[in-house]
Amino acid sequence: MRLASSALFLIAAASAAPGVTDADSRRLVLRRLTALDKLRLFKAAGPVLAQNQPWLGMAMLACSVASIDEIPIPPPVSEQQIEALVSRLGDAGIAAVASALGNEQAPSQSEMVASAGN
Repeated sequence: MRLASSALFLIAAASAAPGVTDADSRRLVLRRLTALDKLRLFKAAGPVLAQNQPWLGMAMLACSVASIDEIPIPPPVSEQQIEALVSRLGDAGIAAVASALGNEQAPSQSEMVASAGN
């Protein structure tokens, strides 16, 4: 009985994930980045790009996508994977994510410095 209720909870949580449809009619399901997700993104970006606020802001938006048209998107672990995801989303996808999240996940300069420990 406990397993059944756990499975139902997971299904309900997954279906409650925020989603948006972009201008290319793709359905994007979003995830909220946790502190650990952001730390891993900084690591994937490397020390130079982790200090580049425009690049990092776009990377955070892209990394907030959990699936495109019901195809799961694993979190990228390298600069190349981040850029491939941004390329896949394109302008339409990034704009839709930014609009849906209200750009709340784009880091401020002070957040980046605090996270990087500088």
